[in-house]
Amino acid sequence: MDDKEFSKDFEINEDNNSTNTEQDDFVIGQGFTVSEYEEASEPVAKKKSGRKSGGTFKSLAWILCIVVLSVGIAFGVIYAGADYLGIGFGRGVDCQMNIEMGSSTKAISNELKECGAVKIPLLFRLYSRLNGYDSQYKYGLYTFNNELGYGEIATMLITEGAKAESIRVTIPEGTGINDYTKNVNGEKVTVKGITTILEEAGVCTREDFLAALKTVSFDTELLKNAQIEKTYYKLEGYLFPETYEFFAYDSAECAELVVKKMIAETESRITDAMYKRAREMGYTINEIITMASIIQMESGQTVKAMPDVAAVFYNRLRSEDFATLGSSPTCYYGNSFKSDDGRYDTYKAKGLPPGPLCSPGIDAIKAALYPSDNDYYYFVTDKNSKFYFHKTMAEQNKTIAKLQQGDNWVYEYFD
Repeated sequence: MDDKEFSKDFEINEDNNSTNTEQDDFVIGQGFTVSEYEEASEPVAKKKSGRKSGGTFKSLAWILCIVVLSVGIAFGVIYAGADYLGIGFGRGVDCQMNIEMGSSTKAISNELKECGAVKIPLLFRLYSRLNGYDSQYKYGLYTFNNELGYGEIATMLITEGAKAESIRVTIPEGTGINDYTKNVNGEKVTVKGITTILEEAGVCTREDFLAALKTVSFDTELLKNAQIEKTYYKLEGYLFPETYEFFAYDSAECAELVVKKMIAETESRITDAMYKRAREMGYTINEIITMASIIQMESGQTVKAMPDVAAVFYNRLRSEDFATLGSSPTCYYGNSFKSDDGRYDTYKAKGLPPGPLCSPGIDAIKAALYPSDNDYYYFVTDKNSKFYFHKTMAEQNKTIAKLQQGDNWVYEYFD
């Protein structure tokens, strides 16, 4: 074989080899590329990463919950322990409370919380039950220091109590805080106020009682509408007239207990239905009690006449023919204050007075809420407390003349 033939054979074989290699590469790589592999693998990698991140977040959330719960439990234990021992949380002052005869441990625990001696009444109840103190606590008037622990409080409740003499005191309906004097057919009649009644009974002094009036909060449903900047006594009319059992212990302490007890009695008498009725009438409860105080002073103890008396004054308020309400008790009430400027005098000032003139009874309050449906504008009474109602002044004067002839007319006026 010469050189030309050899060379020719070599070229042919080289070409064949080249062709086979290209065909083999094509067969092996058919339907599969590097880019396709990367795209298929990428979602798998992301899914794995997502599971790891979510697990970390959940772990952190659980750890945070455990920490918060642990802190809460720790704070609760510390708070309960401090209450049990009587330390911290602004303690260090004296508080007074009166435990009524027959009070349950639950009631006593709530009273202790209200006066500031304990913070957790349920815990004190549990402490009392576990130690068998439930039936051993005594009624009476107590002075606790807020730094006392449960053990010291329980000891006082078991060994002390009933230290103060119990005094039965009646506050008549229509009684104001001040004494006032009225003129009845030419004779001066002085009506004792709550301060005088309490002082004469030996419960507390006038000064301590007036000071106790200033300790009351006015953010309750009953007192929130009281015109405290316009009235002479902020709580006039809100001290319910009733027969009470008061303690004569320490004057200042007893005065606060008296005020607290009388307001609580008023709150128990004014129902949700009464508040609703007042709103329906377009009046605040302060205006209703103010009207009730006028009805009470005008009607005295003649309950039957109260709805008609109420109607007379509501009719006057609505009428354009009456510039003022024209109630005589509003005159001598204001005069019981040396600095009176006539703000209560309904012969001069328009509308209702700024606040009640006395403590009205429940019948007068109901009459203010449910007056009679009549068109009377005047009334007069005789010596037997009989009321005569009229539509016109002419009718009123005719009845007065008749009563005067029989010496049977009663007229109250300010002199």
